Amino acid sequence: MQLSVYVLGREVATLEQSGDFKSVLGYHPNASPDDCVSLTMPVRTESYTWDDQLPPVLQMNLPEGYLLQVLQEQFGPHIGASPIALLSVIGRNMVGRVQVAAKGAELNAPAKPVEVAALLKGDNSEAAFAQLVREHATSGVSGVVPKFLDAQNESAAGSGATLARHRKASLVTRRHIIKGSSAQLPFVALNQHLCMQVASRVLPTARTEVSDDGLALVVHRFDVDEQGQPHWGMEDFCSLLGLRPAAKYDTTWERIAKAVRDHVPGPQRLETFRRLATILLLTYALRNADCHAKNLALLYTSRADAHLSPAYDMLTTSVYAGFQYNPPGIEFMGKKTWAPGKNLQRFIAATFGIPPREQQHMVEAISDAVSDVGLQVRDAMREHKAFVDVGKRMLLAWAEGVNGLRDQRVYAVGEWGAGRAFEGFSAPPKQKSQKVKIGQSPLLGRR
Repeated sequence: MQLSVYVLGREVATLEQSGDFKSVLGYHPNASPDDCVSLTMPVRTESYTWDDQLPPVLQMNLPEGYLLQVLQEQFGPHIGASPIALLSVIGRNMVGRVQVAAKGAELNAPAKPVEVAALLKGDNSEAAFAQLVREHATSGVSGVVPKFLDAQNESAAGSGATLARHRKASLVTRRHIIKGSSAQLPFVALNQHLCMQVASRVLPTARTEVSDDGLALVVHRFDVDEQGQPHWGMEDFCSLLGLRPAAKYDTTWERIAKAVRDHVPGPQRLETFRRLATILLLTYALRNADCHAKNLALLYTSRADAHLSPAYDMLTTSVYAGFQYNPPGIEFMGKKTWAPGKNLQRFIAATFGIPPREQQHMVEAISDAVSDVGLQVRDAMREHKAFVDVGKRMLLAWAEGVNGLRDQRVYAVGEWGAGRAFEGFSAPPKQKSQKVKIGQSPLLGRR
């Protein structure tokens, strides 16, 4: 199978498979230096060959793991089950400025407009989200990509309500990324929105809105222009490091810093490192164990203006059963720990070039942001009775995270005046640890 690869609507390259486990991308002779498909693949006459079915930059938007398998099973009877075949369906609607379509196919298929107002207003966001999934499951035609599908449904088009109730799900539209909550992660949309409110006070972030019932999140895309057309190239650090999406936790902050030095020009590099340092500190303050290589990305229109994207996908993971003991997602200095001691300060100074005094100012700014948004958490607890226990756990996790950074053994910036949001509530029920029996098949019947 051959696919045409486009940058900002211009065909610049051809992608094809070479055997079962190799892919080849060749630029067209008229491609300009700024037409690069990836920062790791500058325009040249020689083709790029990957020992994989797709180059990392084109794997970036594909679903992962078992969910990828589900899509392959659903589309396989029609187009084949390989990643390149799946890309031929969803490639028109990827995040960033790169689009992919089958040779001779129409690039800009008609896109049904997505109305998010009904999703955000009222207490029926679950039904509204399910309706969006049903209407836009055929992503290659509609211009909307179901990023995650329910693995327990046979039909993508019929997955609707079950998807919204039981699994984390996302839709990618021309202007938004729309995310639902799940039974396993209750109020994950509201959780992420509140975490993003903290982050927005200390660094550039994607703009988010949460539905009135707290169950759906709308993230405004920052890679498109005001008309919703592709503008920025966007590559997450899985792509930049040549990793498969499934390996998003298999990297280090040292490797991420090296990728910045390799791909971000000198004038933007210090600010990029400053933002990375802030994100790393926020990871500790918010107890976000889901900061991984796919949740960090560079934006660019050419190699000369590459810089860190606005922050996105921040979450307090420790509030959910089964996730409360997870360590940080990315290691530094060979460790993943919530008690890094002075090594955190030393690492940021040595690797990102941010002096300790500036790091202390970052910690103070994050502390103030957490205090401010803590009031929003209490408001949400009053508004949504079912959110109370999650909200309590968020406040306790944030207090533990901020006090951990301010501790004498880390930044030694003194006592924290957390404010009234962190006072006057009882402890939430103790979370149950999920018991996993190694070697027991889920297909076995119950005794």
